Amino acid sequence: MTDDRKPRRTQDVYTLIVEVGRKSGDGLPDKATGAALLCYAAGVDEAEAVRETVAILKQADLAPLDVTGHGTRTEREEAGEDIDEEEAALMQRAADENAVIVAQITPFYD
Repeated sequence: MTDDRKPRRTQDVYTLIVEVGRKSGDGLPDKATGAALLCYAAGVDEAEAVRETVAILKQADLAPLDVTGHGTRTEREEAGEDIDEEEAALMQRAADENAVIVAQITPFYD
């Protein structure tokens, strides 16, 4: 008997910065003009992680405008970045739950 299922592709966790604009019901502070969100997102590649993150944020009534990828944990460490325990735990949670974790929201003001 042969197994015709495709082999499961390994997922990684990507660090993304998502800029959002204003939208009714977005939960941002009243005088904010938008925000930057630090996200950790699971995906088989960065494009999938970005698609999933944008979809989740739209479901949360946010208005994603731009996404900047900062790579996987391995890529970031190879570039000389230090990943602290808290950040590593959030990345692991994203991997374990196949999820998008919003780790930080920084509102923008004019």
